[in-house]
Amino acid sequence: MKQRSQMETRLVQPLSCLTLSVITSIGLLSPVTAQEPSPATLACEATLSNAEQKPRPKQVQKLAQFADPQQERSQLIQQANALFGQGDLQGAEENLCQFVKKYSDDAFGHFQLGNVFFRGKKLEAAISAYREAIRIRPQYAVAHNAVGMVYASQNRWSDAIAEYQKALEINRDYGDALTNLALAFWQTNKKDEALASLEKAISIFKKQNRNEKANQVEQLLQRIKNSDDNLS
Repeated sequence: MKQRSQMETRLVQPLSCLTLSVITSIGLLSPVTAQEPSPATLACEATLSNAEQKPRPKQVQKLAQFADPQQERSQLIQQANALFGQGDLQGAEENLCQFVKKYSDDAFGHFQLGNVFFRGKKLEAAISAYREAIRIRPQYAVAHNAVGMVYASQNRWSDAIAEYQKALEINRDYGDALTNLALAFWQTNKKDEALASLEKAISIFKKQNRNEKANQVEQLLQRIKNSDDNLS
């Protein structure tokens, strides 16, 4: 479990790095319609169909090489992590689509697939992948935060706020969700709430010895304060 937790932390990092980029390019999509194939499912069907026409043996054809299912799960996630980190979104997507097809009950697999879709700007597919992760693991704060970020990427601030708040109901010390919530508050002219959320996030990051993150949020806090001064 410790190894898996560390793996999740590493894989979440590329997503959390998007947090502050939302500051400069702020805003997602409608809920998945019931009884229809989800956007994630449709995206994976298209991806795997293309992969069959142009096989990628290094990533996709390793599914049958492991006798131990747990070993296979771990290896495939590690492969996806490596591909994602290298910027090979197509390879990571093919790998993860195969993974969730075989291990449909793996919440983290769906979550990481959502990260790949999000990075590839397949926003509806990202949302549905994150939602599937939450369905499997309801107390999945990181996935709620991710849904909020996709909503924020399309300026759906009230929806984003709701998702960040769900994440914080699960984990009140979730500094990244607090930072994202502050950005959403700022965009909806709730500056007092934004400042309070940022101050709490800074305190949490410092307690967690995440000093670089604390410094980034402090800079954001000052920018918001300065923007208020310029308007007065």
